[in-house]
Amino acid sequence: MSLPFSGKVALITGAAAGIGKATAQAFAQQGARVVLSDIDTLTGEQAAADIRASGGDVTFLACDVANEAQVRALIAETLAVYGRLDIAFNNAGIEIEQSKLADGDEATFDRIMDINVKGVWLCMKHQLPVMQQQGGGAIVNTASVAGLGAAPKMSIYSASKHAVIGLTKSAAIEYAKQGIRINAICPAVIDTEMFRRAAASDPRKAEFAMAMHPVGRIGQASEIAAAVLYLSSDQAAFTTGIALPVDGGATAI
Repeated sequence: MSLPFSGKVALITGAAAGIGKATAQAFAQQGARVVLSDIDTLTGEQAAADIRASGGDVTFLACDVANEAQVRALIAETLAVYGRLDIAFNNAGIEIEQSKLADGDEATFDRIMDINVKGVWLCMKHQLPVMQQQGGGAIVNTASVAGLGAAPKMSIYSASKHAVIGLTKSAAIEYAKQGIRINAICPAVIDTEMFRRAAASDPRKAEFAMAMHPVGRIGQASEIAAAVLYLSSDQAAFTTGIALPVDGGATAI
């Protein structure tokens, strides 16, 4: 299905690799002018160069989404380059937790919440006024199937993704009548660099990941990108405030 984004500007955070990079590539292929953002400048610039080499109109802007001054600058620079902001995919996030709740530490809690929750909140805080002024827009936030249920040994991460869904649903209601649609995407285990590193350290993780999906495999970043493009498109004009699982049937069990 063709989803025309010609003339629209899409901002993707956490865009240097994985789901963010795949989504940026997909937007560019569909005609969007794309702003890639990531804290990893070297990899982010390379991701932008790859899109540019394929004929895409792309700009890379470094940003730590947990820092309000940097988020404010990200939005301002996006407007300086392209003059508008039609679509935002707030995808930047981390998962660094592998312990039971009582074994966790405050530094890990603060780090996960700063990026996964505060980062999404800050991005929306500065994206929404721009979209209000333009008369509309679409925002998609990256949550997780861990935000729809439990995630043993990842309780802080799970809590952060529940929070992303709460922010998404609440903001969707607040801005629905202003032409701004806000949804969340909830991936299960996806074949990204992060997953490969985890699987390399413990092969049992790969076996468990495949077993948790009724389809018998983990997901591909391109499959998440396709869902994000749908939620950002006019095809989803009547869709707002949802948390969409893209999970190979994992949450249906």
